Formats: sequence, structure tokens, C-alpha cells
Amino acid sequence: SLYTIKWTTASMSVGTMTCGNSRDDLLKSKLIILWGMNPADTAMRTGTGYWLTRAKEAGIKIICVDPRYTEAAATFAQQWLPIRPGADAAALIAMAYVMIKEGLQDQRFLDTYTIGFKKFRDYVLGIEDGIPKTPAWAEAISGMSATAIASLAREYATSKPAALLPAWSPGRTAAGEQFHRAAITLAAMTGNIGISGGNSAGYEGLPYGAISKIMPLGQNPLGQQATHPWEGLNPYSRYDKEGPAVYVSKSFDAILEGRQAGYPSDIKLLYVVAGNPLNQTLNTNKGLTALKKLETVIVHEQFMTPTAKFADILLPISTHFEKPDLGTPFLTGPYFIFMNKVVPSLGESKSDWEIASELAPRLGISNFAEKPEEDWLKYIVENNPGLPAYQSFKQNPVFKMSFPKPHVAFKEQIEDPKNHPFATPSGKIEIYSQRIADMNNPNLPPVPKYIEAWESPEDSLARRYPLQLITTHSKFRANSVFSNVPWVAELEPHALWINKNDALSRGIKNGDPIRVFNDRGEIRVPVRVTERITPGVVQIPAGAWYNPDKDGVDHGGCANVLTRDEMSPGGAFPDNTCLVQVEKV
Repeated sequence: SLYTIKWTTASMSVGTMTCGNSRDDLLKSKLIILWGMNPADTAMRTGTGYWLTRAKEAGIKIICVDPRYTEAAATFAQQWLPIRPGADAAALIAMAYVMIKEGLQDQRFLDTYTIGFKKFRDYVLGIEDGIPKTPAWAEAISGMSATAIASLAREYATSKPAALLPAWSPGRTAAGEQFHRAAITLAAMTGNIGISGGNSAGYEGLPYGAISKIMPLGQNPLGQQATHPWEGLNPYSRYDKEGPAVYVSKSFDAILEGRQAGYPSDIKLLYVVAGNPLNQTLNTNKGLTALKKLETVIVHEQFMTPTAKFADILLPISTHFEKPDLGTPFLTGPYFIFMNKVVPSLGESKSDWEIASELAPRLGISNFAEKPEEDWLKYIVENNPGLPAYQSFKQNPVFKMSFPKPHVAFKEQIEDPKNHPFATPSGKIEIYSQRIADMNNPNLPPVPKYIEAWESPEDSLARRYPLQLITTHSKFRANSVFSNVPWVAELEPHALWINKNDALSRGIKNGDPIRVFNDRGEIRVPVRVTERITPGVVQIPAGAWYNPDKDGVDHGGCANVLTRDEMSPGGAFPDNTCLVQVEKV
């Protein structure tokens, strides 16, 4: 699901995933735009909510662009701009139109640090295709008013420094990579890259965000079959230096179709560790068919999840309290945690490492467990500069890195471009990417463009399924983890959000049991009627456990029963591109 940002956006545009300013730098901004970001529910870096609170207290204007009036919009923002899912790139491109027509772009920045702006400009102004990308053009697509688009463009262009913070949800749509590349382009047009108070609007990774991967890795024997990492961008599989792999959104197809459809192999065994793929991969009902086709399914688990129910071999796994480990916040830092073992493993449970260590010699891997698990942890700590001594770390298990000032991504590239070029082929920010152009894929244009998604409101399918479904993160779950905790469900009952006008036209009242369905499946959930979601859009929090009845109707509210197992042209996991219908039971 991260390929959207990792590959076709941040890496292609600025050459790296490490392209975010630290959150404390937000206090230097004059304007903060949260685009599809809801850090009141989903952290998007530890401390984001804290620094947004500080920014609001300091009088910094915060604007939230989202299909929902989220907790973040209510808590932090002075303005909410609703938008339709999958239309974010159109709104951003129309903002570029306003900046260009009114001469608001930072042309010196563009001339100095970027390549390809003229080709993007020709697209935006309609010179390329005869269609000027005006705010009125974008309003018809996005639902955001032309006035609001133009106002936001002027405010972003003239409030320097300003931080545009794009979250991942708009990219988790069909053609969602265009949103991320357009956001980076606007950050360049406003000269907000490489400066304090700005932001590159790319991937949110920081240089101190994870413990280094310094453990020696064995060679995948299939690696010899590998070709160029992204050669031709095969729509079914990818080949990297570790060997053939399948896009996650096509994994069920790979099981069902195998070599005859161009996949690397005919899969007969599925080994699941630290995952719940039946629940969390697109098109759960297809996944059910795929699991039934396999000869063997092996699952490591602590709970009887929807995936675990289909295991031929189910191995009980220790909890985090029953083993030592190292923890680091996803992507961001700047702190690290040593998780000491609290109690012995209960019953017959073992850690994933212990199971792998016992399996390895049986599979002919003689040197897998050359060190005990804790010795590997010690090895990792001692080989990561900046971490405390191992015993000290164990005794004081939370280590927070301190910095004299906020981190500003690309500061060196902007201040000294001659000696510190961007890690792209041109050494500059690539608004036009020759690497993408060389792929000759019309759905991956070399400059950011709006590409209409499948299952959009303009799709003929919308006559039967007129509502756009988005699958959001719940503050009470980590993906599907905690879905089986009853008191958590009491705090926020699982329900579908629907706008009051859409509910009224269907005779639906708040709390009614409803059926949500399309050609891929049907779920039954209660409904929450609200004005906090854009008309024509409904949302179901992702991660609720699949619980089908004898007719295949899911009563657990698993959103992926409805989603389409396709991938965006750049490899995104488009769980927010889905048309459904809603009816009262």
C-alpha cells in the first residue's frame, strides 16, 4: 500500500522517502493544510496532535481538506473543505492553475531547483489538451467549490512559509499517486521545500525514523530469476533484488490463477505471520475462495482471527509481554523503546523467532539461529550509533533522541544545490520524470495529472451503486487489532457513516440496521446519520472482523468484503475507491 508514495511520488519527484520536516517545525509555519490527514485518530507521526495544538494556540491557521469533518478538523482546524474521494489531484491541479494565472508561483525556486515545470504548466493551462484546469473544472470533479479552491490557492501561495501535509488516504485510491506528485509540485511552486515552516508535501519519513536494518540476510534462491526492479511495471507482479513478489492487492488472484495468468508460481502453501490477510486485503470474498484452494495454510496467531479460522496448522504465539524486543515508531522517531520480557510464554506458545529457529534446520537452513534471540537484540543495539549501551537501554527502556533545532528536509539541497543535489537523475526536483515517461504508460503520466478513477461517480456502475465508500482508520483499532475487545466496541460501536440527505432519500434513520452491498459482497451494520460526511460518500472504519453467515453475508462489518482487489497504476492499495449501495434491512 505504500508503493504510491515510496516509488512513483517521493522517490520519483525528490529522490528519497526521507522528505518530511519534523513536527516541531510546524510552529514556524504561517499556514498548515491537513489534506486527508486526521491525526486526532491516526497519529501520522508521534506528537503530531501535540504540535498542531501548539500551532493552533500560537494563532497559526489550520485548514482541513477531507470528505469527513474529522476529529482533527473539529479539534485543530479553523476551516473544513469537504471533497469527494479520488478527486484530490483535480483540486490541487486547479490550485496550480490559479497560481499560474495570477503569477503567484515562486518562479525563482522553480527555475533553480526543479525541472519540467513548463510541461506541467502546459497541461494545467490546457495548452496540451485544450482543457484549462480551472477551479470550475475541478469543482465539477471534486465537489469542492471553485471559490474555495481559488481562495486556498492564493492563501497557500502567499502565506510562506506554509506546510501542506498530505496523508496517505487520498493516495489509497485509483490513480492516487497523482495526488502525491501534485502535492509535491505545489510545494515546489510555492517555494516551501527545504525551508523552516514549510514542507515538501511528500512522504513523511524522517532520517531517524527506524532502527537500522543491520542484521545479515540470507539470499532468496529465487532471486536469480529477478529482472530490473520495476521493468515494465508488470500489472500482476514485481521483481526486486530479493526475488519475485506479488502486489498485495493481487495476492488472491495470484493464488487462484498462478502461472497461467503470468504470476511467478502456482502457490500451494500460505504462511501467515503477524497478519490477518483475509480481513485486511481487498475483496475478502475472493480471498475466501483463494484460501480454500490452497493445499496448506499455516498461521501464527494469538487470537482466532478470520484468517486463523482457515489455518490447517495454527501455531500459538507469545504476546509482547512474553518476549524481549526493540520498538521504534513507524517511519518517524525520534525515540526508541526496549521491551523487556515480563512473564514466561504461557502454555505452548512461542515467539515467531523461536518457531523459525526450530523450523530452519528442518528446512536445511543450518545457520539461521547462530545467536539466541536476545543476543541478536544486543547486536542490533550495539551496531546502531546513537543508542545507549545495551544494559543501560534495558534498565531505562525509553530512549528519546534530542536535537538542537527542528529537522528541515532538503535544507542542504536548497542552500547549496551544487554540492548537495537531489537524489534524482537530474539532481533536481522532478516535476517531469523521464523515468516515468520511459515506461510509456498513459496511466502514469510524467507530470502529475488528474486521472479519473474506476468506480468514480462518472462510472456507469454508479447507476446501481451511487455511493462512494471510504475505509477509514479507527482510533480504537490498529488495523484489525483490538476488533475482538468488547469494551472497545462499546466505546465506539462499529457503524457506517452516511450524510443525512442520502439517508433521508433511503428512509434510513440513525441507528437503523442496514445492508451495504455491491457486486463483490454484502455487509450488515448499524448506521450513523450525520452531516459530518460529504453527500454521496459513506465511510466504514477498516479492520472489523469478517463474520459471514451461511449465505455469505458479513455481519462483522468487514469493509474489504466490498473493496476491489485492483491496484493503482503506480501500485497503490486503492481501498478508498469503491462504489456501493445502502438500503435499510
